[in-house]
Amino acid sequence: MNIHEYQAKGVLREFGLPVSRGVAIFKPEEAAAAADELGGPVWVVKSQIHAGGRGKGTFKGAPAGAKGGVRVTKSKDEVVQFASEMLGGTLVTVQTGEAGKQVNRLYIEEGAAIAAEFYLSMLVDRATGQVAFVVSTEGGMDIEQVAHDTPEKIVTFSVDPATGIMPHHGRAVAKALGLSGAQAKEAGELTEKLYRAFTAKDMSMLEINPLVLTGDGHLKCLDAKISFDSNALYRHPDIVALRDETEEDAKEIEASKYDLAYIALDGTIGCMVNGAGLAMATLDIIKLYGEEPANFLDVGGGASEEKVTAAFKIITADPQVKGILVNIFGGIMKCDVIARGVIAAVKAVGLEVPLVVRLEGTNVEEGKEIIRSSGLNVIPADDLDDAAQKIVAAVKGA
Repeated sequence: MNIHEYQAKGVLREFGLPVSRGVAIFKPEEAAAAADELGGPVWVVKSQIHAGGRGKGTFKGAPAGAKGGVRVTKSKDEVVQFASEMLGGTLVTVQTGEAGKQVNRLYIEEGAAIAAEFYLSMLVDRATGQVAFVVSTEGGMDIEQVAHDTPEKIVTFSVDPATGIMPHHGRAVAKALGLSGAQAKEAGELTEKLYRAFTAKDMSMLEINPLVLTGDGHLKCLDAKISFDSNALYRHPDIVALRDETEEDAKEIEASKYDLAYIALDGTIGCMVNGAGLAMATLDIIKLYGEEPANFLDVGGGASEEKVTAAFKIITADPQVKGILVNIFGGIMKCDVIARGVIAAVKAVGLEVPLVVRLEGTNVEEGKEIIRSSGLNVIPADDLDDAAQKIVAAVKGA
């Protein structure tokens, strides 16, 4: 689960981390009061969307060269003007794609005198099972570009969970950033607090870009992006309360209610598969035969008929879907359960596009018989290759 920058800074503030003062607003008429509360003399007006590259982004319909989704001003009148221009607009960045994202929230923040910009992030290193730090002197830039052009400017290290954060980790951060004396001590304190926040809140990613050295020689988290481990959210109702469903695909929200692994894609063939590896193989073979998948959907190994029915309804609710491929290898999952779920869903929502079903494994004959006797116009397939060719042919024929 992702949250907005202003929410992320609120979480960091709980752990004593240095962040700028700011006010979140939802209506243009709230901008003047927010500017008065902060007092100036410099304000930063930031679009709040779940995507990076906001500063370099452009609003749809804005003239060429117009300011992006993060704007700095020394004028209270411009704060109000920017709020009116940005709220309700569609911001397009390198991460949103051409569709962009509608800006429904702004964060008006006090300005900061910046002497240097750094990059710092934390994430779970799945290879080691440890929390990894990624640190660079190249803050404020695309870290992917830094990694490509000057990888020697990126320092990484992991923290052993058996020991937790230690003083030498803070010293490693300070050294990577070229800090010494009081600033190195401050870097050590910041490192410890970041690790404590990361582990206490079950984060999966924490990015500070930029982490800045201010004009008076102190470190400050000028931006913050946080993702949380969805499997641990039951432990954090305060974090769940921060969820902004307007930033998520409606189909993905519905899927989460049934604990389905669903990701919307841009293609025309809806997929219902069990097992992440089989799902990825299904997406690949659809592309191999010349079409694009409309979604990744893994119903899991122990899905109930209710879950399968919900999954099918989510697929058919996508207007882009021109055909559906059900590809089930029954191990723990039973083919007859899948078959009954598909039948129930079709009876509930109808079937207006071609449907190819490939079943194999536990109770496969029972599953095939259920579908055969249903009276549905279903195209049977013997294996994955056969299924992919048939659904692609059916979609192209339609």
